[in-house]
Amino acid sequence: MLMSDRNTFFLNTVAKVRKNNDLCTEKNCTLIFSHYLCCMKRYSFISNGYALLWNILWVFVAYTLCRLVFLIVNMSAYAGMSFSHTLHLFAAGLIFDTSAILYTNSLIILMFLFPLHYKEKKWFYSISQLIYAVVNTICVSANLIDCVYYQFTGRRTTLSVFSEFSNESLGSMLKILGEQLVANWYLLFLVVIAVAFWKLFRRPVCIPVTHKSGYYIFNGFLLVIVLPLCVAGMRGGFTTATRPITISNANQYVNKASETGIVLNTPFAIIRSINKTPFITPDYMSQQEVDDLFSPVHLPADSVRFRPMNVVVMILESFSKQHFGFYNKTLHGGTFKGFTPFLDSLITRHALTWQYSYANGRKSIEGMPSVLSSLPNYVEPLFLTPASLNDMSGLARELSQHKGYTSAFFHGAQNGSMGFEAFARATGFQRYYGRTEYNKDPHYHGDKDFDGTWAIFDEEFLQFYCDRMSEMEQPFMTAVFTASSHTPYPMPERYKGKFPKGEDPIQECIAYSDNAIRLFFEKASHQKWFKNTLFVITSDHTSRHYDKFYTTTLGHSSVPIILYVPSDTLLHGYDTCRVVQQIDIMPTILNYIGYDQPYIAFGQDMINTPPSKTSAMHWVPETSSYEFVKGNYVIDFDGNRVTHAFRYRTDSLLLHNVVHTMPSDTLRQLERQMKAMIQSYMYRMNTNQLTIASQK
Repeated sequence: MLMSDRNTFFLNTVAKVRKNNDLCTEKNCTLIFSHYLCCMKRYSFISNGYALLWNILWVFVAYTLCRLVFLIVNMSAYAGMSFSHTLHLFAAGLIFDTSAILYTNSLIILMFLFPLHYKEKKWFYSISQLIYAVVNTICVSANLIDCVYYQFTGRRTTLSVFSEFSNESLGSMLKILGEQLVANWYLLFLVVIAVAFWKLFRRPVCIPVTHKSGYYIFNGFLLVIVLPLCVAGMRGGFTTATRPITISNANQYVNKASETGIVLNTPFAIIRSINKTPFITPDYMSQQEVDDLFSPVHLPADSVRFRPMNVVVMILESFSKQHFGFYNKTLHGGTFKGFTPFLDSLITRHALTWQYSYANGRKSIEGMPSVLSSLPNYVEPLFLTPASLNDMSGLARELSQHKGYTSAFFHGAQNGSMGFEAFARATGFQRYYGRTEYNKDPHYHGDKDFDGTWAIFDEEFLQFYCDRMSEMEQPFMTAVFTASSHTPYPMPERYKGKFPKGEDPIQECIAYSDNAIRLFFEKASHQKWFKNTLFVITSDHTSRHYDKFYTTTLGHSSVPIILYVPSDTLLHGYDTCRVVQQIDIMPTILNYIGYDQPYIAFGQDMINTPPSKTSAMHWVPETSSYEFVKGNYVIDFDGNRVTHAFRYRTDSLLLHNVVHTMPSDTLRQLERQMKAMIQSYMYRMNTNQLTIASQK
């Protein structure tokens, strides 16, 4: 056969093989492979490498499209961002995409490149195709689902989300997922993406291996070249001095914290949170210095006199300050009325509240320990870590053990949902009332009052809550967690169209829940225990943000804290000086009623502490850093150094970083106090010293 004929035959046969994706016949193998060895010894090198590169590039395209969808869905949080800066964030995102894609496709890479001639079979690459399509569809699904979930958490989802919803039934989660698929049109593209990954997958040309030495040499050489590149891509750099990039590395590419959501991707965030120990005790200073600067041990004054008052804590799902008319009198040119007319009237006439009041977490499971046990949320939710097994106290345990209170926790969801029942038991609540107990009450309609997704509607459950308290022996301590103002924001049929709609679907539901609270207080005011009760009303966390003030990191944490005692007309007003937080609720309550026992609480008395000594600190998930508010300044601390400082009282949008121009003594004092609080918290978490009895 002439050389030209041999070339033509070779090309035609190879084209046929690639078209049919099948092995060559024995008749043609000798001639093809002879020509292959003589003229194209690197053909296997090219075929495997080219096919792998093609497949990986399509994953990059999918991740970039997910980033574009994320930006479109969350556009309100990035208003005013220039096109050039957007391109910069997308380019930075490729660094984190590379790491995630190489991690999740590592098996595919090895399957393509590992020099074993046995893999050159049709069935081998059929399996490869299935793994490739399934793995990458799951990763893209996580990215797209996070476009919705990010609006509520303010950060890319980490591994802790699986623990957070571990108590939910499969049916409930599938129902919620189905509702989100309908409500968010782009999630329907998941099916298209799965098909695309399957169809676009390219297999290398499968040529029988008769000269194994050449095959091993060329494929081994390719593997040696590619593997170090993959390791470098996973780590985020090539040099040995480069530490593996993590979530916090996104900060170096952004102008503000919320932009890290664009740079990061969800598979990366999940991978980087695997096997992480969230509570690492830093060594900022000696333990004596820590104790001198900050101590969570509260000792009663000798003159204190105990008053056996009832304590009622109401934690309202997603009741951000942005929904209140009272806190937003200048919003929209002074025309904003808000969606909480009852709570606004309660504050105006009878209660005490604060201008600068902040949540200590972004999730319900983070808010619970803060409000009821004065335990802040730093790095990861306490109840999703091994520290959840520590001995813990709280309002219920302190008052039950030392003052004979009866205590109960109320939540209208299925018993065990969100881990609330476990929390209640761990912190000393004697009784738990959930959906199960509600359904047993013949005075109510059982599951006919179920919202179809999460819990009993707020109106009915708050009425049930009032009835149960009227049966309890006084003094009592109770807490209730509402649920209706939660996606998908259901309301009873009789109320649909009755409440004002706002810029966000939650606001109509906020108005419904506010009315349910009004009806609760209307009924409670006729009970014999009412006047001898201290009511505390707050939110577990904030909700989706639409006003620019609430899109800052401080705005993300702005929740109401309201104190109301029907018999105390002096407990009234709007404090615009003090800085307070959810962990201050427990010590404020105990000081108000004259609790005369020592206890552990990381907060302080919101009423009697001098304004200059009040502060608030919370973990900012977008930047993996701490935010500390005290006096006129808020500072950001990444665990090693202060990166930003703002005069938040006059710079409400946090536009002007004054970290290099503020008084150095002030900065040093703020940093040392913050470090002492962090070190004390981490040390006590790791050594199980969260109660007086556990002191070492």
